[in-house]
Amino acid sequence: MTKAKKEEVVANVAELLDGASGVYSIDFTGLTVANAIRLRREFKQAGVAYKVAKNTLIKRALEQVGGYDHVLDRFVGQTGIAVGYDDPAAPARVLNTFIDPKVDIPKLNFVLIEKELMEGSRLKEIAAMPSRKEILGSIVGALNAPASGIVGAINAVMRDLASVIEEVAKQKSGAAA
Repeated sequence: MTKAKKEEVVANVAELLDGASGVYSIDFTGLTVANAIRLRREFKQAGVAYKVAKNTLIKRALEQVGGYDHVLDRFVGQTGIAVGYDDPAAPARVLNTFIDPKVDIPKLNFVLIEKELMEGSRLKEIAAMPSRKEILGSIVGALNAPASGIVGAINAVMRDLASVIEEVAKQKSGAAA
């Protein structure tokens, strides 16, 4: 590989890492070509960027971006990186359904969510994390709940008051008759 090509790969990986909320190191040793293509397709459908490169080039890109010094020595073997942007758990959900539990291929080495290191063995936990959209929806629902409770209480008071006035009117009309 020429020096220019290596610099291009480093620049591409650094661009992938820019703005990443989740970075996944995947060891794809033993993965068939057909399964590798299928994995790439599933990542693409989920909006996840995936790149396979030499470890030295990935390390250079990580150094260039900065903030990843604590994981540089963890890149060994045949490595691919999957990157999630808006939803840091999106790659985990794809991998969780893709990895065959009998053979454990591909293998998740480690995960960086907001640059916090998590072991690959925690894949199921990470995959179960709600997406950003789901979290925002639950926050909006929680914020809306007190307001709808107040509206319901006010309506109940008004309904009860209307019932009392109606009963009083019935009693007065019954007493007058």
